[in-house]
Amino acid sequence: MARLSYNIQGWLLLLLIAGLVLSGCGANTASPANQQGDGSNSSTEAQPTNAETRVVQDEYGEVTIPVHPQRIAGIYVEDYLKALDITPIVQWYHPMWGVQDYLNLDVPQFDITGSVEALLEYNPDLIIVDGGVDAAQYELYKKVAPTYRIPEKVLEDSNQVLATVADVVGQPEKGKAFSEQFKQKIADAKNALHTSIGNETVAVVRLNVADKGLALFGAKNRYTGFIYSDLGLTPHPLARDMQESQEILSEEAIPSLDADHIIVFPSNGTWDSKENQEAVHILDGKLWQSLPAVKNKQVYFMERSHWQSGAVIANSMKIDDLLSKMTP
Repeated sequence: MARLSYNIQGWLLLLLIAGLVLSGCGANTASPANQQGDGSNSSTEAQPTNAETRVVQDEYGEVTIPVHPQRIAGIYVEDYLKALDITPIVQWYHPMWGVQDYLNLDVPQFDITGSVEALLEYNPDLIIVDGGVDAAQYELYKKVAPTYRIPEKVLEDSNQVLATVADVVGQPEKGKAFSEQFKQKIADAKNALHTSIGNETVAVVRLNVADKGLALFGAKNRYTGFIYSDLGLTPHPLARDMQESQEILSEEAIPSLDADHIIVFPSNGTWDSKENQEAVHILDGKLWQSLPAVKNKQVYFMERSHWQSGAVIANSMKIDDLLSKMTP
């Protein structure tokens, strides 16, 4: 019995020592944020978590948003999110206009004419909207998730919009990087276009499919004014002097559109869409066919999706179109 007692005590002592060793090892494997090393982990301690928030100022006042949003819905602003390498959780859709096809987003559609509550299904932690959302709609979006409405004064400049969206999503450096590359592309394109067509006048016209008419876009149009203000193209006097963003061209006014170059795109669908074919016949009329740009084969048929957006990727695609059509 004495030997048995001695053996039991020995095993108990060994188990106690093993427990102390394991306990010591556990203390040494604490997370880096809790260790006191050479200071190399201090930045880890300072990093905010996804749950942290901050207060920012938008068009309607102060709004509390996540510091690092993960599930972002960008109503009308998907272009800017894609420029920042962010895939939105949905893409806006309108029964008449469709989606922004040029972005090639493979995400569910959100019908902006329907109930805002449909967004709840996608569990956004941040919603970003532009001027297409008024104060009443803004309040509805806020019930779904924290919502940032881009200030109206920012919306006039796509570069400012990009910088604002980049800041709101917590990635200002990506916004700056894209902006710098884009500025260089603009500068190169401006030089090439000036060398090619100089001060020859340019007009942008939309074929309005529904009413089978033509709309001339002004030099300050939010979608296409970029080609004048940034690329240095010379607007036709009708577009240059226009106070509104666009004006319907009456049949009598068509001969006045004697621009050297005309850019035209449909309001809906594509040039091949069946529903557009009747409206396209307007361009077969004598008045249109009598225009100098038509006679000189300097009318350029563009796709509406990116020409009816003033965002940065859309503008980059406009540059590609113009270089393809107007330079050797």
